[in-house]
Parts: sequence; structure tokens; C-alpha cells
Amino acid sequence: MTDAPMKGPLDGVKVIELAHIMAGPVCGLMLADLGAEVIKVEKVPGGDDTRRMTPPEQAGESSAFMMVNRNKRAIAVNLKAPDGQAVLRRLLADADIVIENYRQGTMERLGLGYEALRQENPGLIYVELSGFGRSGPYAERGGFDLIAQGMSGLMSITGEGHGRTPVKVGAPVSDVVAGILGALGAVSALQARTQTGRGQRVDTSLFEAAIVQTYWQSAIAFATGSSPGPLGSAHPLNAPYQAFATADGYINVGAANQANWLRLLEALGAQALAEDSRFADNKSRMAHLDELVAALEVYFKTRTTADWLAIFEQAGFPAGPVLSVGEMHRDPQAVAREMVVDLDHPSVGAMKTLGLPIKLSDTPGGVTRPAPLYGQHSREVLREIGFDAEEIARLLADGVLVAHD
Repeated sequence: MTDAPMKGPLDGVKVIELAHIMAGPVCGLMLADLGAEVIKVEKVPGGDDTRRMTPPEQAGESSAFMMVNRNKRAIAVNLKAPDGQAVLRRLLADADIVIENYRQGTMERLGLGYEALRQENPGLIYVELSGFGRSGPYAERGGFDLIAQGMSGLMSITGEGHGRTPVKVGAPVSDVVAGILGALGAVSALQARTQTGRGQRVDTSLFEAAIVQTYWQSAIAFATGSSPGPLGSAHPLNAPYQAFATADGYINVGAANQANWLRLLEALGAQALAEDSRFADNKSRMAHLDELVAALEVYFKTRTTADWLAIFEQAGFPAGPVLSVGEMHRDPQAVAREMVVDLDHPSVGAMKTLGLPIKLSDTPGGVTRPAPLYGQHSREVLREIGFDAEEIARLLADGVLVAHD
């Protein structure tokens, strides 16, 4: 891949990312992948704390940081210093979007909150990503993915069954989804601005991002008055829709309707189960889920995962293997969909990252730039906003600015 500018749907949109760790950087990542110019403003000293989330690292660079900060340029500025705040204000003067995920009140104490910035740039879209949102009794609390998963009910439905130790989803889903929700809010506000000429605040949180993972389970709780619990890989509304052990591993099958249930039985050679009243329809199968699983496992264990996948593909039945992350990276569909992308990093050299999951036919966006080194673009960006060499040298000498030379 080259470092050439890409023409995505957000080409020409200027984003200032005042964010660290994950939710805010994922928001910036989505906008950058879709073509926005994203300038990441990192703190002095040290930068984004994700730079120190090691191991693993490659050539001294944090793998975690490089994953969620590609396609961005970066400057390092001390925002506690008046001169640093002046740098940021000049950056924001013509910006379309700013992203921040600091604790409640942090930006206001620096004089950089929404109400202050909108006076200088009425069209600015101000995206706030926090643990619990900017209103309500928990607004001042810090938030982490683990806390959000627990408080949202998500951990209560994750795991193998009742009475077991609570289990979180392996991926930091509230961080990732909060970033995506923030990006959706930002582009929605951009669209509204075309009609009103005004920017606005976009406020979402890890808590809400985790809550929206419970759509099905919340529907059940609203309807029945009872909260559903964990089902392992099973589905709360359809059966069989889960992983089954095979002769050499596991396979996921999705008999989410009656037609697929009958198609599964034919492929398994288990047509006799169609006559069993316990499994006559989805409601009956859900009521007898343990018995259903036991009856089907007998068949699944007679062949390997690869054998069943071939049989199910021939039958037109939805099924898939349970892959490791590394196996997913090598899967031909992931490769064909450009979900694994090659980049050339200035320190690491040849490396891989994940691609853009949204495909647009005319303005596709994409991944063209590796994550920046700390302060890599400080001089370049300040020159673009009107600082001369003498001013930049003074900021560097005063410790307000850090540049990677």
C-alpha cells in the first residue's frame, strides 16, 4: 500500500482527535479510513497511553497503538501550556470535527470545552466519548470496557451457563462500538450541518455501546419480566443455532428457521428427529434445548469439521468453522474482502493491519498510511496552519511541542 491521499466519502473533512486508548481512536480510525484528514493530538509527555501497551511490540512500536491509529497524522502538544492551547485553537479554527474522550470537565478546565470552541467555530462538530455519557448520575465516573460490559447486562448473558464465573466478551466491544457510534454521530451531524450551517455536540458512551449489544435479550426481558442468562454459543430465540463438537473440533450451525432445520436433518442423516414432538418447531426446540443438543451431537461427532462443512455447503445449509484469530487472517474470504492489509511502517517496515469493513462503490476509502510515530507530523502540521520555523523552534525549545526528527 502507498502513503498517497485517498479519495473516500469524507475527503476534505478535517478531524482533530484529542483521544487516547481505544474508543476515541476507533472513532478517528473509522473517519480516517473513510477519507477524512485526521490529525491526532497527543499529550506531552508520553503521548497516547496505548503506545505503552506492550507486549507485543514491533521494532519498539506498540502493536495495539499501530492497529487503531493508522491513516492518521500525529502531533505532540502540551495542552496544559497556554501556547499549547493556542496551537490547538489554530488547528480547530477550520476543523469540521473534534473527538475527545477525557473525563468530565477536563476540556472545560483547559478552556477547550464545546461551549468555548463553538464561539470560535460555530460549525464545529464536537464528539464526546466517555464511560457513561455527559449526563445522568454517573457522568463524572471514569469508564472502562470491563465495567461497561458488567453494568450493561452483557456479562450476565455471556458464558456457559448459570452459576458460573461471569465472563466478558473477549473483544472490547463497548470500546469498539462506542467508537463506531461516535463516527456515526459525527457523519450524521455533518449531514445536519448542510441544512442548518451549525455544528453540534455528539455524546455517546461505553455504557450505551454495551447496552445496545443486548437488543434480543432486552426484548425477552421486556416481554417476560425475566432476565435471560448465558447460553454459551446458543441463541436466545432460535435453535439449533450454536457450536457443536465434531470428530476433530467444532462447527457453528445456523438452523434459524424451520426450512433450515429440516435441511440440517437431511444433511446429517437424522430425518427421524423431524418426527420428535420435542423438536417439532422452534418453540419446542427452545423448550428442550439440552435434549436437542444431546441428540444432534451424536451425529456431529461422526465426522470431521471439514467433512461437515463440505456436506453443508452442498446442501446449502449455513455453517462455518470456529477459527482462531490467526486462521481468520488467512481465510480466503477475509483476504478477498481486503480485511487484511499490508503497510510499510517507518520503523517496523512491512507489516499487516485490519482493513475497512465498509465497502463503497464510488468513494471506497481504505487503509494507506501506517500509524504515526510520536510527534511524527508536528512540524509539518504546524507549518500548514501558519507557524513559521522560528515559532516552531521556540515551541520545541519550551517543551510545548515534541517532534520526531
